[in-house]
Amino acid sequence: MISKLAILVWSLAPERPELAAAPFVYAATACAMDCEVEIHFAGTAVKLLAPGVAAAIHPSAGRERSIYDFMRDAAEQGAAFYGCQMALRAHGLVDQPLIPEYSGAAGAAAFVARTLDPEWRTMVF
Repeated sequence: MISKLAILVWSLAPERPELAAAPFVYAATACAMDCEVEIHFAGTAVKLLAPGVAAAIHPSAGRERSIYDFMRDAAEQGAAFYGCQMALRAHGLVDQPLIPEYSGAAGAAAFVARTLDPEWRTMVF
């Protein structure tokens, strides 16, 4: 059985919080099913790795939980968070403090390698 999942989040942005919770719900669920999970942040999604950004946005008008709450759920279940170095640079986040859940840099080649590896499944948001 496949037990490894890599999730690419690139179309998410603080400006569209209604789209931002889903990948973290899927990641937490996969972790609960004993999958190894990596979440790769690219494009504007890397902004969610900056302290305070995800905590300030909510996926619904009810504001019950922030996007950061969903991110923490995934991380607490075991998901690793990786940021694209090129995207981090483009958004001024290189050498800046990032959220504690951040695992390190991994660019396009790392995610493409996951898509080509038969032991991994991938999802893109």
